Amino acid sequence: MALVPADIHITPGEHPTRDWFGFTVNLDTVTSTLIAAAIVLLLGLLVRRALTRTAEDHVPTKLQLIWESVVGEVNKQVEDNLGKVHPYVAPLAISLFFFILIANWLELIPSEFGPGRLHALPAPTADTNLTYAMGIFAVGSVWVYGIRTKGVKGYFSHFVQPYPILLPLNVLEELVKPVTLALRLFGNIFAGGIMLALIAAIPWYFGMPVANILWKMFDLAIGGLQAFIFALLTVLYFAMASGGHDDEHAHDSKTHELAA
Repeated sequence: MALVPADIHITPGEHPTRDWFGFTVNLDTVTSTLIAAAIVLLLGLLVRRALTRTAEDHVPTKLQLIWESVVGEVNKQVEDNLGKVHPYVAPLAISLFFFILIANWLELIPSEFGPGRLHALPAPTADTNLTYAMGIFAVGSVWVYGIRTKGVKGYFSHFVQPYPILLPLNVLEELVKPVTLALRLFGNIFAGGIMLALIAAIPWYFGMPVANILWKMFDLAIGGLQAFIFALLTVLYFAMASGGHDDEHAHDSKTHELAA
């Protein structure tokens, strides 16, 4: 059945909700988040099983090759920026990449077209509740890592470098990091969802199926790119927290280039 524009209702920020213990919970975001997490855990278990088989027949599976390629690239980024493959930073960045990647791609699963049924599952990263939580967790981990690496005095001393008068700006920059991480991811994925909805509203005789397929391919690439950027920025923030002022300035310049 062909869609007409009236069949699509774009309602930013509106979610099916339920109140639990005094909190309003977005049911679609929670459901999609749990599904994405379950898929990542399942992939990890499948790769672990594949490793056992590879040790026996020496033939790696396609899933193992993909996983190893991502892990190798992340480990390289961590080693280049921290000087070693850190036992916490590398697994965190890998986990963030795969989780965000799967979460971004959930909205690409087609659904039966009908009123209000554009996607089988919404991308949970199109909800700021999830992206803010991930941003706070990632940057909070960076702060803990920086304090443990350099000590309380050594870590907080960078807020008055290179000049004490820059203290307010340095503090503001640090507090804005989780916000920029969250909003960058949210904005790109949310915009992609709106484009899918608008394209789906185009009648079939105007080439909607072709446009929808092309945009989904583009959205697929955007989802992967945003997952990579989030994970890489997290690694760079860890490097900035553990380095000196000169290193921090170099990583800061790289961070701004990547964000742009």
